[in-house]
Amino acid sequence: MTQPDLLQRDVALDAFNTLRLPARAAWFAAVHDVDPLRAILDDPRIQGLPRLVLGGGSNLVLAGDFDGLVLQVAFKGRSRVQEDTDAWYIRAGGGENWHDFVRWTLEMGWAGLENLSLIPGTVGAAPVQNIGAYGLELAEHFYSLRAYDLDTGKTVGFDKADCHFAYRDSFFKRHPGRYLIGAVTFRLPKAWRPVTGYADVAKALAAEGIAEPTPLQVSDAVIAIRRAKLPDPAEIGNAGSFFKNPVVSAEAWAHLAAQYPALPHYPQPDGRVKLAAGWLIEQAGWKGRRLGPVGCYERQALVLVNHGGARGADVLATSQAVRADVLARFGVDLEPEPVFVGGAAPG
Repeated sequence: MTQPDLLQRDVALDAFNTLRLPARAAWFAAVHDVDPLRAILDDPRIQGLPRLVLGGGSNLVLAGDFDGLVLQVAFKGRSRVQEDTDAWYIRAGGGENWHDFVRWTLEMGWAGLENLSLIPGTVGAAPVQNIGAYGLELAEHFYSLRAYDLDTGKTVGFDKADCHFAYRDSFFKRHPGRYLIGAVTFRLPKAWRPVTGYADVAKALAAEGIAEPTPLQVSDAVIAIRRAKLPDPAEIGNAGSFFKNPVVSAEAWAHLAAQYPALPHYPQPDGRVKLAAGWLIEQAGWKGRRLGPVGCYERQALVLVNHGGARGADVLATSQAVRADVLARFGVDLEPEPVFVGGAAPG
């Protein structure tokens, strides 16, 4: 039998999701190591139940109670595990805070992740979403990870090819509840070049008179930009960017460009064009607008916020209303970034 303090029953999840949505888990356990995890999974009380692997809860919409087992990843530790002539290899436990880890790598002199500063969540959740910001995706510096297969009970290693990374997507996102990521290793090149192609980053550095930034200065600029535009989950409930930037065909882009020449766009290697979802939402009249307790943030329309008292159904209703208006005006269907759990998901 699992120790009582490892497996808890009927646990409130309000504090475990950054949207601050009320929900309860039938069973809950914080997992710090593999051995306790094995004991939990062998417990007869949770056999056959659905599973939810939880990181920082920053990319999650709890649409209702979860009638299964919630496993909170709490694996800790960070270290340099290898070095060759071209790169450092840095490993961190899946439960480490992502932003703290990024700043630690920079302070240690291992550059590369600075554009991903201040993204909420944990190290273990970062590959699931293939997080990205300001011209950089996690996949670019990902090397490998170690995960626990909850179906087979085996520890499995994944390299970059195994993860099938795509835009805000991965193998793990397509297999929810099966893998718990215990540790992630990054390859950080010794030959560093700043990624400052995004206008906001270049503008922030120029305002400080910085022509040749250090990695920490790029990180500081990204932090300042995010704090100016995005709400702090500690102050107002939100899940960060709520919609993916849509990618459309060259033909669709040509049609949109003729009507909306100011629409921000980013050509892709395959000939398609990525559009700025925030711009589309703002032009559809949603910036600062709310539907009941949920609305689009006044400084960044891409972010849905909980003004207080919202439930999962409110988030779903507002996100569907935003999608419908953008589709009606631009013919572009937005796809939510967060995972919906415990109730109806967006169509």
